[in-house]
Amino acid sequence: MSKEENLQCSFCGRKKPETDLLIAGLDAHICDKCIEQAHGIVEEEIAEAKTSSLSNDLTLKKPTEIKAFLDEYIIGQNQTKKAMSVAVYNHYKRLLQTTNDDEVEIEKSNIVLVGETGTGKTLVARTIAKMLNVPFSIVDATVLTQAGYVGEDVESILSRLLQAADYDVEKAERGIVFIDEIDKIARKGDNPSITRDVSGEGVQQALLKLLEGAVVNVAPKGGRKHPEQKFIEVNTKDILFIAGGAFSGIDRIISKRLNMQAVGYSASIDEDKIDEDNLLQYIIPSDLKSFGLIPEIIGRLPVLSYMNPLDAKTLRAILTEPKNSIIKQYTKLFGMDGVEFTMTEEALEYVVDKAVEYKLGARGLRSLCEAILTDAMFELPSSDVKEFVVTKEYAEAKLTKTALNKLKAAS
Repeated sequence: MSKEENLQCSFCGRKKPETDLLIAGLDAHICDKCIEQAHGIVEEEIAEAKTSSLSNDLTLKKPTEIKAFLDEYIIGQNQTKKAMSVAVYNHYKRLLQTTNDDEVEIEKSNIVLVGETGTGKTLVARTIAKMLNVPFSIVDATVLTQAGYVGEDVESILSRLLQAADYDVEKAERGIVFIDEIDKIARKGDNPSITRDVSGEGVQQALLKLLEGAVVNVAPKGGRKHPEQKFIEVNTKDILFIAGGAFSGIDRIISKRLNMQAVGYSASIDEDKIDEDNLLQYIIPSDLKSFGLIPEIIGRLPVLSYMNPLDAKTLRAILTEPKNSIIKQYTKLFGMDGVEFTMTEEALEYVVDKAVEYKLGARGLRSLCEAILTDAMFELPSSDVKEFVVTKEYAEAKLTKTALNKLKAAS
């Protein structure tokens, strides 16, 4: 027997002829089968270490707990809060899943939120990111253009996320991105464009790979790409994308579809009466397609939810009830100067009435309060006044017709 045939693997004991490859070390040998097995063990250990570090960093709660947290900051919008809680919970369960070849692979649950401006789309996304302790970035779809044209490439979305994660790629790869004004990249008609739509359909096509999950080269500082630049590779398969938009005019599309459904023998007389003041609650994916989103992008945003318009009751609650409500913020601001601030119920109702009358929404509440309290915030820190009560008469005096018209124009 030759010396070579005497050689054997120090781990499994296989003789050299029984192996495809036997690697020699200083005092030991290892065969190709043991190398494969060891490689598998190492990969498994690394995956487990990543999962445990993720579960340590991530503050994941059950859907009811997520909704309870959202309730502290956001008034109403129960349907959206439920949909968001479930989608976020499922997404991060997917991240914490240890994957094997035989297991079912859970797909991403990206979200699209439809609602009028000022109804709290961005606030919902920001509050969830705050609770989960993950990087969060807001990007505006209106500045995005197709690659090669003046504007920002879609990869700049990830540059912002990287900045929010302090350039920790692993942390950024499990963050949340809120794409605002998604409705502004709708194509101009329901038919495919024959001319190049560089800021509409072109951007939607470019977003597809990001939303689904791909390894993307990202310029660390953002801006235009050039060949000599160093890129950071970011895998988007575990990034949760939330798209939001006002979709102005989509109510007409929904109304048209509902009226068409209500005609003919199949129409039920006992069906619930359609709420014409809030048609968004009847939204379905085909309405987004009619509006101008391409079917591929709708498919990659499987969770569709809507924001209810804000009525007077909701606006009144927004003023005082959330954890960081507008009135609580002013109370704290005045309190820092040693002034006890209160606002009478009549004054609060007056502010709400003006916000409804001038269609200023939740953002308008802040603008109205600023207009009423600016003089007091200017004068009181220098005075000896220790108590400041805002009455309806005081609010009316400060909110002149000129001030209201300015606020309306600004909104």
